[in-house]
Amino acid sequence: MTTSGCNVDHWGYVHYFKAVHISQGLALYIHWPFCLAKCPYCDFNSHVRDRIDQDRFARALRRELAWEAARLGRRPLGSIFFGGGTPSLMDPATVAALIEDARQLFDAPPDIEITLEANPTSVEREKLSLFRQAGVNRLSLGVQALNDAALQALGRQHSATAAIAALEHARTVFPRLSFDLIYARPEQTMADWQAELHRALSLAADHLSLYQLTIEPGTAYEALHRAGRLVLPNEDDAAALYDATGEAAAMFGLQAYEISNYAKPGAESRHNLAYWRYSDYAGIGPGAHGRLALDDKLLATRRHRAPEPWAERVERDGHGTTHEDIVSPPDRAREALLMGLRLTEGIHRVWFENRTGVALADAIDADILAASIDAGYVIETSTHLVATAEGRRRLDALLPRLVN
Repeated sequence: MTTSGCNVDHWGYVHYFKAVHISQGLALYIHWPFCLAKCPYCDFNSHVRDRIDQDRFARALRRELAWEAARLGRRPLGSIFFGGGTPSLMDPATVAALIEDARQLFDAPPDIEITLEANPTSVEREKLSLFRQAGVNRLSLGVQALNDAALQALGRQHSATAAIAALEHARTVFPRLSFDLIYARPEQTMADWQAELHRALSLAADHLSLYQLTIEPGTAYEALHRAGRLVLPNEDDAAALYDATGEAAAMFGLQAYEISNYAKPGAESRHNLAYWRYSDYAGIGPGAHGRLALDDKLLATRRHRAPEPWAERVERDGHGTTHEDIVSPPDRAREALLMGLRLTEGIHRVWFENRTGVALADAIDADILAASIDAGYVIETSTHLVATAEGRRRLDALLPRLVN
């Protein structure tokens, strides 16, 4: 298979997206900010509470969704994603009400992708059938490890046995299933990861998210790392683990379509693709972000992070927005490049220019691009700019130099 004279296999494609980048509809993200405990590696907007006023936050989420829809108009809706925090701690009736609201407020196709993140604790596992009845058709389980010692170190509230039981149960409930694993953990060897990964892949349905552990500012792991009490694999060892991850996933029919995400053909996360393709997405709930084309402008939106002050703002004003900024063409171009080069499909030139108002050539350092092409890190065609497998492995170092 070839595109624009380039061999697709050379790019690392086995599955290639056709007719890329026509509008896939608005992606709707709904944030539930509460967790049972704060994981030491996590920098997400998550909060632990002894008691959660489920009714109050349900009303606030529904009101903010209605406010956002009123100004956006009746747009096509491509996906709904309940993230967190731990949205499986929500009352299933709240999930059902929000899905119904979204269907009423936007034009949603019958097969719209509706994802909910969950953890494999016994409390949450018992609610999975109720979430399916509420309209969720894709579950994303935060497994993170299939090793009890690693799970304890990661601050998780479940065991490996509980994770496997949750996966097996979820496969009988949901038509689509994904789960997350974290690798490049302290003291993790190649043999350890390969054994764990093969076990995970034997349980996988159609999608896996496999993330390399990173030290995020403000987390408990950052303090431990700074004190020398937490040591991660070095860069070469981490790169070897990354390569082994892709090779093992391919053996089970899952191809990398983004740096950390692997899927069977057609099972890619439509919602996350909207982010990486730099399409419109609306964020509802505490700390949620959005990128929205409105009145010939692209707006970057952000809600108040703290749950209770966010709810107070929604009760007073109808929304909890703290920032709404116009994204300039140069910033649009920068964001689109940072997101799009994570994808195996790369960036479509015409889409990029239409979305950002900037020619692709003007957004990239020509000398660095030429050197990257020579090194085999990037391929440029008349239609696409694509980071190769080698380039995606080095993307964190490459992007700051490549992007103007």
